[in-house]
Amino acid sequence: MRLLERVRKEWFMVGIVVAIGAAKLEPSVGVNGGPLKPEITVSYIAVATIFFNSGLSLKTEELTSALVHLKLHLFIQVFTLAFFPTTIWLFLQLLSVTSINEWLLKGLQTVGCMPPPVSSAVILTKAVGGNEAAAIFNSAFGSFLGIVVTPVLLLLFIVRRYIKDWLERKKPPFGVVSSSVLLMIIYTTFCDTFSNPNIDLDKFSLILILFIIVSIQLSFMLLTFVFSTRNNSGFTPADTVAIIFCSTHKSLTLGIPMLKIVFAGHEHLSLISLPLLIYHPAQILLGSVLVPTIKSWMVSRQKGVKLTRPTV
Repeated sequence: MRLLERVRKEWFMVGIVVAIGAAKLEPSVGVNGGPLKPEITVSYIAVATIFFNSGLSLKTEELTSALVHLKLHLFIQVFTLAFFPTTIWLFLQLLSVTSINEWLLKGLQTVGCMPPPVSSAVILTKAVGGNEAAAIFNSAFGSFLGIVVTPVLLLLFIVRRYIKDWLERKKPPFGVVSSSVLLMIIYTTFCDTFSNPNIDLDKFSLILILFIIVSIQLSFMLLTFVFSTRNNSGFTPADTVAIIFCSTHKSLTLGIPMLKIVFAGHEHLSLISLPLLIYHPAQILLGSVLVPTIKSWMVSRQKGVKLTRPTV
């Protein structure tokens, strides 16, 4: 299962590069009014498919086991959907006086507003041995909050209830479907960019954004670690692992369709989307690199707790 997940992620990363490259070579195919008719296939069909697929893949029955840990859930949701975007906004007030492309900065703000992903945060938490139930709950619940204004999601939970047995028996390839549709959205988005001669992205801004994104991820991971390991925090080492990943990861699968809806027809949509496209692989790479270190810390802390626990 881990091998299949790794292959799918690597395939998707390559797919992003290919989609952007294809858009650069022949942007006329995916522009509005072009052969792909993205104003219909992407704006309606692809976006609806992403949300529909995401809703069906959420195993809502697994979330009930983690409902009782309210303090943990509150910490993660407040950090993700309040502290994170507010801090990014304050930080961007300082960056606004620099020469960094303003649309990339706007894109960085949209990253801060995104819900957590259902997949990567859970996978990394499980790899470390952290509180997987809490990671599942907060990732799924955070994603739900991110699209709560979309009536389609309410329909999806109803649909899943009626076809639950079929889903568990057949195990449809939700990940492959979402990734494929997402690549189509990315491709058409960059087709619009490369077909517009008025858009120019300097390499300096791109490099700075990359550096800023990695710095933000590291800083917020450290911040959540410090907050959740205080003596009076009430969180276990396993809880801390879930907090670190769930509070700092952002969803590309739900984020790109949201941007496509909110900024529909905007000539700078691809530049606004770029920070999220960078943030997604960066969070997976950074998380994967830190897994051994975090796991070692968690195991040592758990052993320490067992040693200090009084015997009866």
